[in-house]
Amino acid sequence: MTNLAVSNGDERPPKTNQPLSSSPMSSPSSFTSLPRDMVLNVIARVPKRLYPILCCVSKNLRSLVRSPEIQETRSLIGKDSLYICVEDITRDEEYVITRTYHWFNLRRVEKSTTENVFVSVDFSFLSESCHVSSSIFAVGPEMFFILNDGSPSFRIFDTQSGKVRQGPSLLVNRTYNCVGIVGGKIYVIGGYKEDELTAESFDLKTEAWETAPSPHNKERLIWIHGTGASLDRKVCAVSFFRCLTCYDPRDGSCETSQMSFSDWWNTGVCVIDNVLYVYFFSYGLMWYDTELKLWRLVYGLDLGEAQGVAMAEYYGKLAFLWEKPSLVSSESKEIWCRMIGLAWSEAEINGTAEPSQLLRIVPRTFDFHHCLSVG
Repeated sequence: MTNLAVSNGDERPPKTNQPLSSSPMSSPSSFTSLPRDMVLNVIARVPKRLYPILCCVSKNLRSLVRSPEIQETRSLIGKDSLYICVEDITRDEEYVITRTYHWFNLRRVEKSTTENVFVSVDFSFLSESCHVSSSIFAVGPEMFFILNDGSPSFRIFDTQSGKVRQGPSLLVNRTYNCVGIVGGKIYVIGGYKEDELTAESFDLKTEAWETAPSPHNKERLIWIHGTGASLDRKVCAVSFFRCLTCYDPRDGSCETSQMSFSDWWNTGVCVIDNVLYVYFFSYGLMWYDTELKLWRLVYGLDLGEAQGVAMAEYYGKLAFLWEKPSLVSSESKEIWCRMIGLAWSEAEINGTAEPSQLLRIVPRTFDFHHCLSVG
């Protein structure tokens, strides 16, 4: 969710749960005649980039958009926890590689609006295949694991109850793939070893898999090595080949935009309020303008040349995590984090970075593997 730069002004809506509009000329069926908490919950789900339009609709809506209550409501329904997985790659004397995985949780300190804690999470109850999976994603409080073990296995972990359940098997065996969520369905593209490049979807309500239109772009490496994101009701893959390919689940059509930037794969990728953000080592934090088909810089930030970046939505802001060498030991590294507020100003996006926070000192063999927003 982006933070829209709108002055508070002098108009303050009433704090009671009465309808927003008490004018005798208002229609009883009008939106603003509904109870205030109901209106707040509806408006809080509207992307902030559309708030300037709401301000032009009526004085009541303008007053509501400018109120401090709307941000509080948005934070309650937003992503309020991050799960971070790091991969530890070590080699023994015979150069045999061993991979282990460690999970951490970033969450707010109780009764605080700014202080966060970064704690280790015991995920030992999850199978090794879950940890190794390249396809882990979150919907609400649940985390979904598509296993990369040559089987169509699927696991669902409820972060609130701590329970894991076996999900229905995928239609075909998949290894590496691209995943995105559109219209209440999880779409999985690629990772199928046969000749035909297939896609399938998982309905979150019925919890059943079904065939989805095959992507018109048959370059399987795009989907195997692409970081999945959901944008404009499409599943997009930001690939190693410096291109952005978006799949339309309605008919399988694909649109590809080339990226002229290098070394992007060492950076973070996330979508907030239907805006795709990518951190490029040589350029900084950028966003993709879907109308002009251009990558544009987020202004107002000085993030340096951060390495090993992970990003995700956190309380309506962008949580920017990065690593840097430790001053204590050459065998360790530091994980840092800072929250970035994002504000629309006409056709630009400006960022406001909060003070950075040292989260943890870890072995230098640790690398970010996943960063998930959980609500």
